[in-house]
Amino acid sequence: MTAAVLSGMLVLGLAGCTQPEPAEPTPTTAFSSDEEAFAAAEETYRAYVDALNQVDLSDPETFEAVYGWTTGEANAGARKTFSQMHADGWAVDGPTTVALLLPTEVQPSRNEVALDVCLDVSAVTVVDSQGASVVADDRRDIQSMRITVEQAKSSPTGFLIALIDGRTDGPECAS
Repeated sequence: MTAAVLSGMLVLGLAGCTQPEPAEPTPTTAFSSDEEAFAAAEETYRAYVDALNQVDLSDPETFEAVYGWTTGEANAGARKTFSQMHADGWAVDGPTTVALLLPTEVQPSRNEVALDVCLDVSAVTVVDSQGASVVADDRRDIQSMRITVEQAKSSPTGFLIALIDGRTDGPECAS
């Protein structure tokens, strides 16, 4: 690719053409309103949870759907976690469900949206290769999270999950 770019620059230089300075890129969005952006962000997160519920830790091909809904830090974290769980021979069972999902913030360009989520993991079990639970005794059944999605042309919803964080502010989650 570098050779192609250099070749293109060389041809322009030899031809004596000058290009005007490019203008600063202006953020573009596929969403015409905050409500539309929030709806797409919610659709993205729910699709991610659906993919998460289909994961079989013994079959790395099932991880791909989760990876397809993530980018950046969220993608790197999922890859590391699933790879380690697979290597350790762990197994997961039971659905994760969204108990509450509320819009928190939308960037003015609508290219990033934050959601506050209460995620019910009470039915989820995780066991090691010997069948012993690896779920912490103090795990809360309802997890309080903040999800950040970023605009992505490659996503069918227009967003991918970029960050998943625990949170202490925002709406309370039942315990």
